[in-house]
Amino acid sequence: MTDRKDTEIASEERRNFLKLAGTGSFTAAVIAGAAGTLWSSEAAAQTAREESERERAADYVMNVATAYPPIADRSYPIMQLDMKENIQNATRGKVYVKLAMGGQLGTGSALAQKVQSGTIQAAQHSLSNFAPFAPVVDLTNLPYLCGSNQRYINLVYSDHWRNTVHSKIEERGFKVLYYALIDPRTVAVRKGTPGPIKTPEDIKGLKFRVPGSEMLQQYYRMIGANPTPIAWGETPSAIKQGVADALDPSLGGLHIFGFQDVLGSVSFTQAVPDGQVYSCNLEWFNALPPDLQEAIEFASEITAGQNRAKIPAARNYAIAEMMKAGVEFYFPTEDELAQWKEAGGYQRSEWDGFKVELAGSMDAFQKLVEAAGTQGRAYVHDA
Repeated sequence: MTDRKDTEIASEERRNFLKLAGTGSFTAAVIAGAAGTLWSSEAAAQTAREESERERAADYVMNVATAYPPIADRSYPIMQLDMKENIQNATRGKVYVKLAMGGQLGTGSALAQKVQSGTIQAAQHSLSNFAPFAPVVDLTNLPYLCGSNQRYINLVYSDHWRNTVHSKIEERGFKVLYYALIDPRTVAVRKGTPGPIKTPEDIKGLKFRVPGSEMLQQYYRMIGANPTPIAWGETPSAIKQGVADALDPSLGGLHIFGFQDVLGSVSFTQAVPDGQVYSCNLEWFNALPPDLQEAIEFASEITAGQNRAKIPAARNYAIAEMMKAGVEFYFPTEDELAQWKEAGGYQRSEWDGFKVELAGSMDAFQKLVEAAGTQGRAYVHDA
């Protein structure tokens, strides 16, 4: 009887979601889903009415696009629903946030381009997608410069970063709202591959799936792996079929994209951050009244705090869920982490070309190192 009732509720939720989305109320459908009221046609309709009223009452509509579904926050905390609520509340309803989630309008660089062109007002995407606009940000991919959560937050919220990087970003038409943190990239190996990976010695010869980043490819060569560039959409099948033995997304990324079914172990080597950012079209932002600009900045700061607080809960949820599928987790010791840093860390001379090219000089790069190592006012939990 219970199974039948659950099935009926699930069917009603799907019908109401599709009904709302089909009438242009996708945001309302998402809000109702997050509130757990999609099972009730009356409650779902009430949510749609409330969202419609908020939009009509607002002076400005802010279209915000993300690459992830609304349920992602549980293990991949980009806080999209919180961002919406915080902006609406901080502006006292004068700005209505219309969400387009789950890649509706594209992902990654496509979203960055739409923000730059003004097609949408804001979007969430990786920090690496800012590299074409401010190449210095690609230095966050230098191993162990800011791989740990705290060093990453120290860097991107430092005065030095804001003074040297944000001006370059704004020259290209962007306003940074806040940097979302999603734990560092990992070393995750497929089932049947010896693991867990503890030191660079364990990774030698493994076919390691990498994105197109030249920097990441060099890192995996330096630590003894065989870097294999594979498009993201082809990665699950490549891991399953043995075309690649390992990959490096953050734990939240591995969970939200369902890799638990093909992985044997995950190691937290903390080499490179999974840095995300909410960017806003600068022209649109600057055209807002000063009080609304200030309110959106305050809302972004509130959301950033919620994001940092969510990290350990999101990590534990992903671990618990992936352990059910038999995935093993390993946290290297300080001595083991030292071996990773020694084998491929940013201090090695092999990275000097990147430092000069992206930072402008070795002195400029050293200032970034100092910023990453200087504790800021924001604290975040590290794995």
